[in-house]
Amino acid sequence: MLAVAEINYIRHEVHNKDSSYSKVAKKIGRDARTVKKYVEMEDFSPQIKKRQNRPSPVLDPVKEILDEWILEDFKQKKKFRRTAKRMWEQLKEEFDFKGADRTVREYVSKRKKELLNEANQAALPLENKPGSAQVDFGEAPFKYQGEDIVLPYLVMSYPHSNSFYFQVFPSQNKECFLEGLKRIFHHMGGVPKNIRFDNLSAAVKKILPNGERQLTEEFQNFVLHYGFECEFCNPNSGNEKGHVEAMVKYVRNNFLLPGLHVFDLDELNTTLWRKAENDRERKHYEKETFISQLFEEDRKACLVLPSKEFQCVRYETLKADKYGYIKLDKNLYSTSPRFALSKVLVRISYNKVDILTEDQQLVVSHSRLYGQYRKSMKWQPYLNLMAKRPLALKYTSFYDQLPTEWQMYFEACTVSEKQEALRLLAIVLKDHDFNKITEALNIASEHGHPSVESIKQVFYQLINGRGIRPELHPTRSLPVMPEASRGLDHYNQLLKGAEFN
Repeated sequence: MLAVAEINYIRHEVHNKDSSYSKVAKKIGRDARTVKKYVEMEDFSPQIKKRQNRPSPVLDPVKEILDEWILEDFKQKKKFRRTAKRMWEQLKEEFDFKGADRTVREYVSKRKKELLNEANQAALPLENKPGSAQVDFGEAPFKYQGEDIVLPYLVMSYPHSNSFYFQVFPSQNKECFLEGLKRIFHHMGGVPKNIRFDNLSAAVKKILPNGERQLTEEFQNFVLHYGFECEFCNPNSGNEKGHVEAMVKYVRNNFLLPGLHVFDLDELNTTLWRKAENDRERKHYEKETFISQLFEEDRKACLVLPSKEFQCVRYETLKADKYGYIKLDKNLYSTSPRFALSKVLVRISYNKVDILTEDQQLVVSHSRLYGQYRKSMKWQPYLNLMAKRPLALKYTSFYDQLPTEWQMYFEACTVSEKQEALRLLAIVLKDHDFNKITEALNIASEHGHPSVESIKQVFYQLINGRGIRPELHPTRSLPVMPEASRGLDHYNQLLKGAEFN
C-alpha cells in the first residue's frame, strides 16, 4: 500500500486538479493502474468544489443546469462522474437542447477549470461559508449509574447557520472522538467540506516545525474515508475556533445543567438529536433568518457520505497473564484459560473490548471499562476448567452471580452432577443468557431434584419452541349421558331364591 502522503497527493491531483491517471502516474513514477486503484477506492470520498458562474451567451438557457450537474459530480468519485457527452445527451432528452455536443464539451471543460481555480483561491476558513464546521469537547456533571461524575461531550458546530450537534461519551479517547464524528455525519446525512479542530491528542500525534500536523493513524484513515479537509488551530489559539467554544458553553448551559441522571449513555444520546434540531427554530442573531433554513444550506454544501460506514475500532495484540487476563488502560479483561500466558488479538471500540482468535473469531466480548484498576470477568470460557474443580465453584464470583435457583441446585448436587451442570452452562451461555436455562431448571424441578440431562432436554425444547404446552380447555360443553344400569335387582332375586333351597 502507498504511503498516506502519496495517496493524498494522487487524490488531490485527480480530484482537485482534474489530472488524468497517466499524467499523475508520470509525475510520481507509478503505474497508471496503481493511481486508478487508489483514486477509485470505495472507502474514500471526493471533495465538493465551489460554484462560480460566468456568462456564456451560447449556453445561457442551460448554463445553470450544467453548473449544477458539474457541482453534483464533484461530490462523487471520478468514476461516477458524467462525461460532457452524457450531459449533452441529458440536455437533449430533458430540455430539448439544440446545441452541438462540442459546444457543451468545451463549456464543461472550461467550467471545471474555473471551479477548480476558484477552489485554489478559496476565502479564509474563518469566514462562515456553508458546509464548514468546527469541533471541540466540553465537560458537564452527570449522575451516571448512581455515581456523581464529570463526562465529556463532543460538539460539532456550523458557523454559517449557528447550529450544532452534540453527543456525550465516557472519555475523550480516539474511539469516542471518531465515533462522535461518525454519528454526526450519518445523522446529518453528509460530511462537512472542512472541519476545524484544536490540537487534541485523538487527532494530532505531533505538531511539526513548519506548522503541519502529524496525524494519528486512526484519524488519518478516518479523514481519507470521509474525504473532508481538516484544519487545526495554532497552539494556544482557541479563538481560531471561537464558534464551537461558544457552542460548548451554550450546550452545557441550556441542555446539560443541572447534572442529568443517566443510566445508559446510548439512550441519552438518541434524545440529544431532537434537542439540537428543536433549537434551530429561532432566528439567527444577525441574519434575521431561521437557523433551520440556514442549516439546510450547510447540509446541501456537504460532501456525500461514502458507501461504507467507517469502523471506529483499533486492533492490538496483548499478552494474557497466567489467569487469562489482558490489561488495557490499567483495566483487566478476561479471555479464556487456553490463552493464559499467550498473546491474543483484541478489537477495541468506544464501548466494547472483543477478544478474538487468530482468524478473528469472537471468543468473548466485554463492555469497555473507564476509570482505573477495574476488572471485567466473563466466566463462560472458564466453565469447562471449573468443571474439573467443581469444589472451587462456591469460592468464585461466578457463584455469586448465579441466579438463586442455580445456587440452590448446585447446593443439592453431587460432585459429578456439578461437573455435568458446569459443562452444560459452558455450552449454553456461549449463545444465551441465564433466562432460558433458568426457566428450564424450574420446569425440570417440578417433580424434585432434576438430572442435568432433563434440564438440557427442557432447555432445547424451550429454545426450539416445543416447551410445556398449555392445558386445553373445550370450548363446547359435552352432552350428559344417561346413567347405565346392569339389572342388579335380578341378581338380588336369584340370591334370595338360593337361600330357600
